[in-house]
Amino acid sequence: MSENLKERIFYILFGLCAFVSIIAVISICIFLFANAIPTIRTIGIVDYLFETYWNYEIEAFGILTMIVGSLYVTALAIIIGVPIGVLSAIYLSQFCPKYLKKILMPAVELLGAIPSVVYGFFGLVIIVPILHTIFDDISGKSLLAASIILAIMILPTIILMSKSAIDSIPRSYFEGALALGASKEKSVFFAMLPAAKSGILASIILGIGRAIGEAMAVVMVAGNQTQIPTSILDGVRTLTTGIVLEMGYSTGLHRDVLIANGVVLFVFILLINISLNMLKKDR
Repeated sequence: MSENLKERIFYILFGLCAFVSIIAVISICIFLFANAIPTIRTIGIVDYLFETYWNYEIEAFGILTMIVGSLYVTALAIIIGVPIGVLSAIYLSQFCPKYLKKILMPAVELLGAIPSVVYGFFGLVIIVPILHTIFDDISGKSLLAASIILAIMILPTIILMSKSAIDSIPRSYFEGALALGASKEKSVFFAMLPAAKSGILASIILGIGRAIGEAMAVVMVAGNQTQIPTSILDGVRTLTTGIVLEMGYSTGLHRDVLIANGVVLFVFILLINISLNMLKKDR
């Protein structure tokens, strides 16, 4: 088989895969929005988005508490997870001894392969009792517990992608900084890290997507209370956990509203990705 024919075959194959991916995304969007738009019109967009009371038995579908809960849990998880993940990536890329890297890298990769429900059990058995012991006036199931679990879950994505971004920077950046009299630490943080910011920001975007879309682990440790939290120790319900908890027995308008909740979640993730990608381009 000639090289030109091979290239042509793979060109068609890759194009077909891309086409199937695009069709899948478009199909999901059509399904979600076709079901969600009439439902939101029925309820009223103001009542749906800005009311805080949720009770499917009397068809009260205000999701503001779940929107706020999703944003709070995701934001706190990113605040906890991003510094740990980026610093871990820097250590593994530039400072970790080779014998230790052989142990740590498979461990990080394994961390990314653990099922969500296992993280949930870990949070329920370890994190929740610890928080209950420290703050004995709460059950331990709270916004803080959910954020800690999500921070752990997004670490593999941030660490591995950030490390790859740092590793891809030419060695000349580091050597040039050393030649100008900078220490090894300054060379890494002020020469290599800025050059790798695009890849690091991409890892944060994926981490945010994983955090805001997670349901199984969060539903086990968040408390699932439909309220706007006033403290990180309050229980919360996110959009994803609301869907998971009620989709199994929902019917009629209740089911349609849960699908609409998925659309709201989809739009949030889309807006976050667009915003961060614009920030990445500006820099």
